[in-house]
Amino acid sequence: MGKYGDNDTNILGVFGSTGWIAEGIKTVPKNFSGGVSGNFIRISIISGKGAINLLSLSGMLMVEIYTESGVGPKSTSLIADKLDTYLVGKSFKASTGVTQFMNSNLVDYGTDKDNPSLNKALYSIPFNYFY
Repeated sequence: MGKYGDNDTNILGVFGSTGWIAEGIKTVPKNFSGGVSGNFIRISIISGKGAINLLSLSGMLMVEIYTESGVGPKSTSLIADKLDTYLVGKSFKASTGVTQFMNSNLVDYGTDKDNPSLNKALYSIPFNYFY
């Protein structure tokens, strides 16, 4: 595989791990077209932002957090805290490289315009992939 594929493998591996699955948070990729109900997250990997050097790739992991609308921000914060546990300051190794995560950011957008029964927040965390 190449740098983009290896980096994706590192990141997606976190959400396929036994630990993450045990958290019980439904996780779908950005281009998932099936229906999902209840609380869930949707992940998107944005690669190619300015790299540190010629042997690295920088980017951002964007995680849309969807929770039940009208119950307050606590469930969103709990999911973001769990994401931090698995990502902030962590490194993941693929066959040819290592993905390192930095510190996260959380923005609550309120009621989702496409589905008013859900609240939408965006968790983002920058990464560097070294190959």
